[in-house]
Parts: sequence; structure tokens; C-alpha cells
Amino acid sequence: MSPTTAPPGGTPVGGRAGDPVLDLRDVYRTHGSGEAAVRALRGVSLTVHAGELVAVMGPSGSGKSTLLALAGGLDSPTTGEVRVEGHALHLLDRRRLAQVRRRRIGYIFQNLNLLGSLTAAENVALPLELDGTGVRQARRLAGAALAEVGLAELGDRFPDQMSGGQQQRVAIARALVGDRRLVLADEPTGALDSQTGEAVLHLLRRRVDAGAAGVLVTHEARHAGWADRVVFLRDGTMVDSTAPLAGVEHLLSGSGR
Repeated sequence: MSPTTAPPGGTPVGGRAGDPVLDLRDVYRTHGSGEAAVRALRGVSLTVHAGELVAVMGPSGSGKSTLLALAGGLDSPTTGEVRVEGHALHLLDRRRLAQVRRRRIGYIFQNLNLLGSLTAAENVALPLELDGTGVRQARRLAGAALAEVGLAELGDRFPDQMSGGQQQRVAIARALVGDRRLVLADEPTGALDSQTGEAVLHLLRRRVDAGAAGVLVTHEARHAGWADRVVFLRDGTMVDSTAPLAGVEHLLSGSGR
């Protein structure tokens, strides 16, 4: 991948160009009960359109990972609704939910979740094969996705034969392979050097500009500069900022809302 630079000054690139892909409606998520209850999200509403990249920022424990898990159908809200392309995820049975996640949602996990017994190409092709794509076609698409993240020559290597950064790029290729309408990224540049990290963000931006919706969890203001909108979480509640990204540190400090 060739290095690139972020849009100057955090200028929006895409904007609300299409239909809603992700819609969280007054979502609460509480873990436990009684005095031990932990309220991870409190009345969060968020809509992300096709062609829009939203960055989510906030201090540790603010609810960022919980929001991403709910958006990806990995968890269910205590109350409220999560809709992906109009489908209320909590109303889907397990088979249909798994189908939506395989076909429409790409999730870049912070801990990668690669299968050690599969090669890079097999890891990337797995969601397609589970969804019924023929092995030859799935491997062809997996090879193209690996080439897109600069790993065309490493398709036959196993995760323990690759560096942390290379494993991260395999996980990104897996999230982007096929026709993913919603891409969810949890600190996708954490294991990468700065140049490769910028190139990964360029790739995510390009996929969103092609018509996907994207949600990026990040601690880095310069990475949030790739987004059309920055949402701030604190104590499970949301602040939607339209201010320049120069205001990020002020919002994260807890000195204002």
C-alpha cells in the first residue's frame, strides 16, 4: 500500500450521500442488575448513511466498544432498537442474524479474531464460503482483498507466520471482502506503523465513498480527521460535535459537553 495523508483540517470527504444503513434508536445497554448494574449506554441514538464515515471517540469506559458490538449484532440492547438496512436486529432469529452479519457487516476487531489453523487467504474467504460462495470464487475475492491491503504475496501464510501489523491487515481484508454495506472498525490502526495506518484509513475512506457506511472507533484525532462526523461518548451518553477537530481534546477532557 502506498502511504497517503489525511484530508487537511478534517474536511468531510463523503457526507450524507445515501440512505440510512445503521440506525440506533434510543439505545440503552445495562450489564447486571441492582446495585451492581453497569450502564454502558444511556439513550444513544445514531444514524449513519451510505457514503458516510462516522468516528466515535471518548475516554476508556465511555461505551465505544459496546456501541460497536450492538451495531454489529454481537450484542443486543437492553432497550431501544438497532437497525441495519431497515432490519431490526433484535427481531431476527439466529440464522437470519448470522446471515446479515456475514453478508452485510464487516467488523474489524481490536483483537483480530483470526483463526490460527487457517491461512490468510482462508481467513479472508471464510465468511464468503459460509454464505455459500464457491471455494474458487471466494479465494479469488480473498486474494483481491489481500492485494488491496498490500498482502498479495502472503495469502498462504498462517497468522503465527506474520507480524502483528500483517495480521491486522488480514483482519481488515476479511472485513472488507465482498459486498459489505456497513464497516465497523475498532481501533483498526493499533498494531500498524504510521504510514501503513494512514493507508488503511485511506482504504476505509475509499470503501465508504463507494457507497458503504462506516463507523470508526479511535483515540487519535488525526484519524478522526478522515471522518465526515465525529461523535463523542462519555459515561454512556453521546455528544455529536460539528465543531472542528481542534475541539476534540476539550470534549474528551470532560470539561464540556
